[in-house]
Amino acid sequence: MEDVSEAHYIGYEELVTDLSTLLTYPPPFIYINDPISPRTTSMIVDSIFEKFIEEFPGGSSSIRAAKVNAISCFSARLLYDSILNSLASWEAQWDDGCANWNIEDDGPRWNENFDGFIHGLHALCAYLQDEKARKKGKGKQKQKSTEYEGDDVRLIIAIERAERLKDNLPELLVPLTRLAELARIDLTVIFISDVQWEDIRPPLGASPDPFFIDVLPLTKETITNRICSKFSYTSDDLEPGPYHPSLKGLYSHFISVLCDVCFPFTNDPQELEYIAAARWPGFVQPVLDEHRRKVTSESENEMNEGDAGSTLHPPTEDVRMRLSRIFNSSLNSAMEELYPRLTNATEWASANQPKSDLLAKPPGEVMKRGTLGSSLDKDEGMKSLSRMSKFILVAAFIASTNPTKSDLRMFGRGLDEKKRKRRATKATGKTKGGPAKIPQRLVGPVQFPLDRLLAILGALLEENDVESRPPAPPEYTIPGEYTDMETGRIGIYSSIMKLTSMRLLHRMSHPDRIDGPPALKCGISYDVALLLAKQLDIPLNDLMWDPI
Repeated sequence: MEDVSEAHYIGYEELVTDLSTLLTYPPPFIYINDPISPRTTSMIVDSIFEKFIEEFPGGSSSIRAAKVNAISCFSARLLYDSILNSLASWEAQWDDGCANWNIEDDGPRWNENFDGFIHGLHALCAYLQDEKARKKGKGKQKQKSTEYEGDDVRLIIAIERAERLKDNLPELLVPLTRLAELARIDLTVIFISDVQWEDIRPPLGASPDPFFIDVLPLTKETITNRICSKFSYTSDDLEPGPYHPSLKGLYSHFISVLCDVCFPFTNDPQELEYIAAARWPGFVQPVLDEHRRKVTSESENEMNEGDAGSTLHPPTEDVRMRLSRIFNSSLNSAMEELYPRLTNATEWASANQPKSDLLAKPPGEVMKRGTLGSSLDKDEGMKSLSRMSKFILVAAFIASTNPTKSDLRMFGRGLDEKKRKRRATKATGKTKGGPAKIPQRLVGPVQFPLDRLLAILGALLEENDVESRPPAPPEYTIPGEYTDMETGRIGIYSSIMKLTSMRLLHRMSHPDRIDGPPALKCGISYDVALLLAKQLDIPLNDLMWDPI
């Protein structure tokens, strides 16, 4: 358990030290700001409370801590009851009518107003003080009074997502920050929020200045170490499985690659752990399938099922590199669906299971840009694509290979329908004092905006698809007007979304970004693009700025 807690605190050592020190002699008001991962900080605060109460002299009889969520406590009564029930360690039971904590069954209600809530805190302190005295054997009288005097009990109240108080309960924002002053007991209030205090501070200086604790964003190396440190505690079963101890080295490599791909989009360690939990079983499944295949091929006399768990060895460097080439390109697709929590991780993992014989095939048969269950096969995959999807892929390949200035060769044409001739290229010698320019086809695909893809798609359709589609309605008299209408249909955008999910197109911009068109990148090779162009009768080499 100690090791688990140490792994739980990785990256938050400064927060643990600061808050543990403050709780010894706490200020009346503390404000914790974590703009990246307030949920993780809230869990860390819970662990600090438990550890501090255990080590505090007198334990739970001398100090009580409660943490409530301002989202669920959207009314004053819910907030009062949640705080008092949590401080008293009271759980509402259905058999008792879900009654809240109270000293007597016919006692006063502590949730009527703020004054009643303060009286409830006094009654709770008196109850805890008498409970502490009874444990020491100094008194066995029945508790009836709600008066409390002294500093024998300390209360800690933490409110998660405190920024919601400004919208839901603005009248309680000032009293909660001054609760220790109004109640006159040993009490501290902690606000946990992802916004700064200046954004929710009441006007005219009505609230005191808190003691600020700022949680800095975790670095990529810290998040990698944090996720990797939890590997050995996810499963205690030594049977071959995704979390077998022999796969810890492969898991570290997988987490390192995952953080490299996803870190520019999210720095939340909890979200990265969620993506890793959904992606790791599919990543390591080919290794487990290959191991089980070897076990079944052996005779039962030499190796039985009981010994199978101890014979799982770490994958070789060649297997690790093959898995990386196959799976790395699918991390962007996984992040687009798992980071916004659009789909359940378990359902997504089951829908993206790899083929059982993935490692049994020679490396040449697995496309480098393929993904789980969606790799484009030259014979079978092409037949499943629609004609418009093939046009989109060819347009994407041209946009990723040609420079932007070459688009005028296709678009710069007048009404006389005369094609502009391609500029003649002459071989030049080596330039002095500078490196030779590398062709774009050797550098790799570059990203392009969606508008450019639609423009190139319209040019391809206008030149190569006029005879195959139905004639334009009579109201379209301007050349190219009907094609512009076709490229603006929702079906075109749906096809682009489908090709992106198949990893034939890569989305480079963040899904939540709204400033400007999304950026894409082609995900097919030249051989695949040439095969598609031949099926569509498109002269691909004539359209390329630097033909092969």
